[in-house]
Amino acid sequence: MDTIITMITDSKSSEVDASSMEQLALLYLASPALPIGAFAYSQGLEKAIELSVVSDRESLERWAEEVISFGLAQLEGPLLLALFEAVQTRNKVAIEELNTKIFACRETHELYEEERYLGQSLGRLLTTQTLIGELDLELPKHCSFLCAFAFAGVSLQMSSASMLLAFFWSWLENQITVSCKTIPLGQTDAQRVLLKLRPLIAGLVGKIEPAGREFAGASLPGQAMLSALHEVQYSRLFRS
Repeated sequence: MDTIITMITDSKSSEVDASSMEQLALLYLASPALPIGAFAYSQGLEKAIELSVVSDRESLERWAEEVISFGLAQLEGPLLLALFEAVQTRNKVAIEELNTKIFACRETHELYEEERYLGQSLGRLLTTQTLIGELDLELPKHCSFLCAFAFAGVSLQMSSASMLLAFFWSWLENQITVSCKTIPLGQTDAQRVLLKLRPLIAGLVGKIEPAGREFAGASLPGQAMLSALHEVQYSRLFRS
């Protein structure tokens, strides 16, 4: 009995493995269970499905690969890294500038509102869980989702690479969920898309550089047009 008690005591007193904590933080941020309402948005994918731009596993793979490569890796990724560094260094001016730039890069009303709503939701979650208080730094008054995500990454003591992986993977999982509900895409094909795109995400994350002050951003005109058309779609399941 004494041996068992000693083992339990030693287990509790041992230091928590930092690598394991970071992996758990990644899973936490990437989880569909994160209560911020991301499931309500398709980012134009629902309209792409209605127009048969995306209609099966192969076309979904192409859609996701192009948005990740020419969208997330060129716009969200660099801005997210820059915000991560600004939060780490408590650079309030840079945080405000980057936050404003993010909203300026949202081409449609729905994309703008998604950024605002998810930022508000994630910011509220971080505040209620007292994570923000540990930073001694306030979120911007009109906080974007990317800005709140950067605050979350720093608060959870993640590396910038892990934070980017969480962001990319949560985006992909959400697109898969949209496809399963609207194409509809079978669960087996959905898993094939997730597994197929793992190397792409892993490869891109290591190449992304933080956005500088002269960063002009990037745009996906096709996705923006689909998002705009989705705003007036007669019948829809998602908000964007």
